[in-house]
Amino acid sequence: MKLFMIGLGRMGLGMSKRLSSKGQEVFGYDADEQARERAKEYIKVVESLEELKGQEEKVLWLMVPHRGVDEVIEALKPYLREGDIVVDGGNSPYGDSQRRAELLKTFGVYFLDVGVSGGVYGEELGYCLMVGGERLAFERIEPLLKDLSYEGKGYAYLGPSGAGHFAKMVHNGIEYASMQAIGEGFELLKESGFNYDLKEVARIYNTGSVIRSWLMELTQRVFEDFGDLEDLQAYVEDTGEGRWTVEEAIKRSVPVPTIAEALFARFRSRQKNSFRDRLLAGLRYEFGRHQLKKRHE
Repeated sequence: MKLFMIGLGRMGLGMSKRLSSKGQEVFGYDADEQARERAKEYIKVVESLEELKGQEEKVLWLMVPHRGVDEVIEALKPYLREGDIVVDGGNSPYGDSQRRAELLKTFGVYFLDVGVSGGVYGEELGYCLMVGGERLAFERIEPLLKDLSYEGKGYAYLGPSGAGHFAKMVHNGIEYASMQAIGEGFELLKESGFNYDLKEVARIYNTGSVIRSWLMELTQRVFEDFGDLEDLQAYVEDTGEGRWTVEEAIKRSVPVPTIAEALFARFRSRQKNSFRDRLLAGLRYEFGRHQLKKRHE
């Protein structure tokens, strides 16, 4: 089957390069001309989706933001043939993946939702791939999954449509909580008065310790790359998966307080001179005449 990678950003291009290095023939497309030009060094690039016309037995692997998946599928419809496989490798809500699978089934087209983890290091080390959808489609693309994955075994079929993206959603919720714990712990170390070399603490935490992990390795790398972090803005973005995890937990009455707090901490990181904290300062003044710090003083 011919593989077409739709979306040649950091992840899409990295995955394409890894597959190409494993001997797979990869065709790529991106709506952005510059992205297409960058990819030409590594894979075969098509300049228009119209080049899909007449292509039989193909895998169309989408690596686009979740808000654009429906638009891309709509653009692909004229070129889909019975037996084709559409893969969404981005972070999409699992319910959307179930809906898309049902839609494409009416065309005789398979849809797989594949949660992908590994970041920019996946190109070299391999990715973790969580697959949902019809098992037959999974088996047909298993050679691709094997070549993409970490040590050739970092992939799994997890169940019917939605299972892959649900697992990736929870994965990212756990990631939020783990990162938050690391951040809180290292802030306490910084304020301890011991003048720690924090990159050395991260290194030793990652050497035989029960909390050793890739995130701890990256923590060490952060201090190596950015020193005391003074040049970094305290603004932590989220791309939706943490929110979806908390929403699903609420629907199922499953307590996830650590993940929820990590999500709220990200929201808090974006507030400057928050109204809430100004109100709290005012309340302390009113009931106890505690000192107020005025702006512009």
